[in-house]
Amino acid sequence: MTALRTRAARGHLLLVGLVGLAGVVGAWRALRPAWQAPTPTAANAAEERMQDFRDALYFPIREFLDGGNPYHPAEMFAHWPVRQNFNLYQPYHLVLHLPFALPGYRVGAVAFALASLVLLVLLAVLAAGRLRPHAPLAVGTAVVATLLVLSQVGKAQLYVGQVNPLIAVGAAGALRWRDRHPRWAAVALALAWLKPQFGLPLALLLFARGSRRVALTGTAVAAVASLVVVVPLVARGGPGAFLDAVAANLAHAAHTPYGAVDSPTSQRIDLAAVFFRLTGWSPPGAEVVVLVAALAVSAVPARRLDRAGAPAAADLLTCLAVAVAVVHQPGDVLIAVPALVAVAVVWWPRRRERAWRPVGLALLLVAVPFAHLHFVGLAVRDVLGARADVTLDGVAVVLAWALLVAFASKARCGRP
Repeated sequence: MTALRTRAARGHLLLVGLVGLAGVVGAWRALRPAWQAPTPTAANAAEERMQDFRDALYFPIREFLDGGNPYHPAEMFAHWPVRQNFNLYQPYHLVLHLPFALPGYRVGAVAFALASLVLLVLLAVLAAGRLRPHAPLAVGTAVVATLLVLSQVGKAQLYVGQVNPLIAVGAAGALRWRDRHPRWAAVALALAWLKPQFGLPLALLLFARGSRRVALTGTAVAAVASLVVVVPLVARGGPGAFLDAVAANLAHAAHTPYGAVDSPTSQRIDLAAVFFRLTGWSPPGAEVVVLVAALAVSAVPARRLDRAGAPAAADLLTCLAVAVAVVHQPGDVLIAVPALVAVAVVWWPRRRERAWRPVGLALLLVAVPFAHLHFVGLAVRDVLGARADVTLDGVAVVLAWALLVAFASKARCGRP
């Protein structure tokens, strides 16, 4: 028995070593844009490497420190070498990420990329916890982390400098701890509120699933934390000027090629944008209608899955509902990683059961954005065109969400 345990331990160690080596190589390649991207100037504003760090973190914080309002697109474009406007992130973001904007641009970019990598590993730890007792935590973490840094979704976070790893950890924590540790879950939800398009639908669905204290407290924490920034911004120009900046921000975002619901080149994966790219038609008020409808359609099935003893499937449905309800890009499915792993563990022994076939198909569809690497995109464009390439991920996520809703509709208490 001792010999078998020793042999198994050596096997696990070897597996961790091999997978970890692949992960280190993948992480190194994914981190390179942080120090290879040129220092931003007006001449290279079209540079994609670390563009979100540049446009949504470094220079907005600099504008705030200089006494301006980073939410006003005109001010940002006039004062800094940015290509995108600073969207309506929670104001506390400007304080939370302050350490990355205080040093020079290069130092800040590299430090932020390293911090994001650590958060991806932490997300892998949370996902690997769902694999026990099927695999040791170290093995699960190494496998999930490596797959993340090699996937398109994981690489994209580091390539453009996204804040999504922090939001994904927050969303995973809110879902994981909502019953046993509601205070920590509320703090985690407050982190997910960094981008309101994550925080709002997630809070509403948590409330609908019975975690009312977590939803309300987490939202309150995010709001109070943002007062540190909102109060100075309002004091500088008055309430009217602040509201004008917010209105200008929304108006600008609604007409950008990467953010408009009726843009044929946008990579948005939410239902309203996918519907437009498939049909060429965007009904008036489509985004508001989709937001309300997607959350309403998802709330009851998620609660049904909870009552049926399938909380992992309910968590995955919640994450996908967040993605399809309001403006989201393919990389935003990062929030679904721990739930995706948990559902895969539950589904595998039941994969031959007819009732669970939609779940298996949903898992494959959710994996599409992760596998949508550059060479895959080139192949899709060559065969089906550029519009199909930017629509593929959205169609996959929407179909996965619909399959889980259908699966939940047949779930019964004690027997999903």
